Amino acid sequence: MKQKAFLLLALWIGGLLRPPFEQLQSYAHAAEALTLVQAIAMALDENHELRAAAHSLAAERENIGVARSYLWPKISLEERSLRTNNPTYGFMAKLNQERFTMQDFAINSLNDPDAISDYQSSVSLEQPLFAPTITIGLAMAETAAAAKENEVARKKEEVSLQVARMFHALDSAREYVAVADKGVENRREHLRIANLRYKNDLGLYSDTLRAATALSEAEQQAVSARKNFQVAGRALGLLLGRTEQVAVAREVSELSLKEQAYYLTAVQERADLLALAQQHENAKLNVRLTRANFLPSVGIGSSYQMNDHARLLGDEGQSWQIMGFMKWEMVDGGRRQHEKTRAQYQVNEAAEYLAAMKKAAAFQVQEALLSVEETATNLELARTALQSAEECLRLVQVRYENSLSPMVDLLDAQVAVDRARANQVARRNDHSLALINVSFVSGTLLRDLGVPDVRQAAATPSEASTIIPEAAK
Repeated sequence: MKQKAFLLLALWIGGLLRPPFEQLQSYAHAAEALTLVQAIAMALDENHELRAAAHSLAAERENIGVARSYLWPKISLEERSLRTNNPTYGFMAKLNQERFTMQDFAINSLNDPDAISDYQSSVSLEQPLFAPTITIGLAMAETAAAAKENEVARKKEEVSLQVARMFHALDSAREYVAVADKGVENRREHLRIANLRYKNDLGLYSDTLRAATALSEAEQQAVSARKNFQVAGRALGLLLGRTEQVAVAREVSELSLKEQAYYLTAVQERADLLALAQQHENAKLNVRLTRANFLPSVGIGSSYQMNDHARLLGDEGQSWQIMGFMKWEMVDGGRRQHEKTRAQYQVNEAAEYLAAMKKAAAFQVQEALLSVEETATNLELARTALQSAEECLRLVQVRYENSLSPMVDLLDAQVAVDRARANQVARRNDHSLALINVSFVSGTLLRDLGVPDVRQAAATPSEASTIIPEAAK
């Protein structure tokens, strides 16, 4: 009687711990399951890392305006207030206020003047005419912004890759739940057969205990698989800028493999390679900038001034100035020469990094293509292995029912089937990710998936950046 109660309890617990998979999926946030393209599009809009990158890009673009502002005239308004009995300042203040009289030439007035107040209002203008460092600096700011745009474009591709990986991880987790449920179903059938054989005095009680233990282990694996499924759903939600679990479509379409030339050609235009090439160009511009430091800067300026002894913005005295100026640094202890040499070394450094990255990118494409071949072969082998394991399980179960094989053989065959099922899911996931990875390393992931191009046009060079003086080159 106790033995029957034990078996009934095992069956009841097995059914209790296995809620329907559809019930588990109802926990997902999305009312409609997302496709991979929809998930990536959502991440491109909502991912916090990409939003931060967008702000960083906007800040970099502002540097263009900062650099361009140095080409415009500078207009300043200044108001000064002075109270002094200094003979020199007092003498100049009265002259500026146009209140100077003959009595102010008295020796006592000159040597020991009374305290005087002066309110000075002035407007000044300064306009550079020849400043090669400014025009080169503007060109560098535009190139840096263009490089930043390509860096952000590559960041979008990286986040898209993360979404694709987590999307497939979630799909695989769902398949692992199905595999675990199938294993529970098979073990429940084994327990039923063992129980019937025991009731009919054809089997051993130890067989029922082994079958019940195997069922309990399978139930534990199913619980863990469900937990992993929910964690994967929430992890994908985080990439999409959410805190809740999301659901994905059951059918995950794979990318189609293209010719090797397609990927090797596309990788030369990969966003991070373009960004590094633009950084190399900026290093060259920096050499021009250091050469421009050897040239003079020329400009003009003017000012209008009002002075009053009693009130702010007073206009007792009025005057103006127009000036031209040239500044040419002649001796600096060799600083500019060292700066120019250092800049040339930095050009060589950037060129080496660019050459290395181009070669590495081509290698990554070839490696990714080999991985596609490897995973495709392994997937076919996994499917074959599953067919063999399932047939072996069927034969062993028939032999067990006819008392030709022990329970341990049946359990071993079931373990082999479970392993083959899980291995097929893993190999299918590996192959899908290998196809995605070959598109990523070649820079064509979003194009191949059909996601709109995320690369924004580089900043349009201003006219100022094209008038770098020949002497500065």
